[in-house]
Amino acid sequence: MKKNKLSISLLLAFWMILVLACSKFEPDAPAEEDTLDGPVAGLSGEQHQQFLAGDRAFNDEVFTAENGLGPVFVAASCGSCHAGDGKGHPFVALTRFGQVDSTGNKFLDKGGPQLQHKALPGYEPEQIPAGATSTRLVAPMNSGMGYLELVSDADILSMSDPTDANGDGISGVPNWNKVPAYITPPAGSAIQNGKYICRFGKKGSAYNLLQQTAGAYNQDMGITSTYEPKDVFSGEDLDPEVSNQTVQMVVFYLRTLKAPKQRNPQDVTVAAGKQVFLNAGCASCHKEQLKTGSSTIPQLAGVTIYPYTDLLLHDMGPGLDDGYTEGSATTAEWKTPPLWGLGLVPASQGGQYFLLHDGRAKSIEEAIEWHGGEATGSVTKYKQLSGADKQALVTFLKSL
Repeated sequence: MKKNKLSISLLLAFWMILVLACSKFEPDAPAEEDTLDGPVAGLSGEQHQQFLAGDRAFNDEVFTAENGLGPVFVAASCGSCHAGDGKGHPFVALTRFGQVDSTGNKFLDKGGPQLQHKALPGYEPEQIPAGATSTRLVAPMNSGMGYLELVSDADILSMSDPTDANGDGISGVPNWNKVPAYITPPAGSAIQNGKYICRFGKKGSAYNLLQQTAGAYNQDMGITSTYEPKDVFSGEDLDPEVSNQTVQMVVFYLRTLKAPKQRNPQDVTVAAGKQVFLNAGCASCHKEQLKTGSSTIPQLAGVTIYPYTDLLLHDMGPGLDDGYTEGSATTAEWKTPPLWGLGLVPASQGGQYFLLHDGRAKSIEEAIEWHGGEATGSVTKYKQLSGADKQALVTFLKSL
């Protein structure tokens, strides 16, 4: 009996040593603030299952001809353009064409508004029609979009200053656009000539994440749904190739992705860089703090967020005028992109930066210097900074 007990004790001791030894070789999990994917805190068990189902549909499902892909398309899956829910790479950028002002797209009968540059065997990919202006757009990061969807119209309008009444050179305006028939804006929504305030996309032309998602299935992958039944190749309405349930699962996933979290906010250089950011007037457009309104997802309601955006359109000058637009934006106007998560962008872009709408800027410094129009005053102040202050500013931006 004593011998058996001794043997068992030795086996247990050996097992514990083995477990401890192996644990030293396991990689440490990344810190919460070092990743962009993952759900918001506090989801219920049922909500977490919905999140995981949407995650699988977004990141794991790859479409083929057998389950609806194409015949012309841009990508075969949602996740291929949003690695780790981060910002896309120029290699998988998409091209839009055919609209030069708010009167609408003039090339819808020739494949507009989006170029499907890939095709299944036996089909020809689309070409940009003669006479159509076009723009290349890098996919945005997904993190925190559910919070941005809930910023109230009233708060967006309160940040708008179309006549530059305060004289700071900044005159941000919302993108007023028509919404699809399958979307019913809530009571009390701001409305102007039958158009509503939109906020998603580089020019802020999409109303909410349902429109963004249904449009991506249709325009990016050539997949029809009851929301977007028109086939991008034939122009005819087809039976749904993706179910409403799947689309809604992806929408729930996008709505409940966590927001990027700032790293090292107490660092002396980070704090100094933030002050440089404020002194240069960058916060006139890149508003640090916003608040969400009501939501059917309680964890998202009434939350103070730090996205560094005003969700408004700003004229960025001739250098960023791409000759193409959507909704009420002019060709030189762009929605202020959120800066949260900026320091994590290289993780999804192959280890380097490809910034601005088309990825032309290969560094934060380069992106700043491309700013014009309403941002001219801030860029002038930036160029006058000392080397140390410029470095502090970049350190701050990389902490977001």
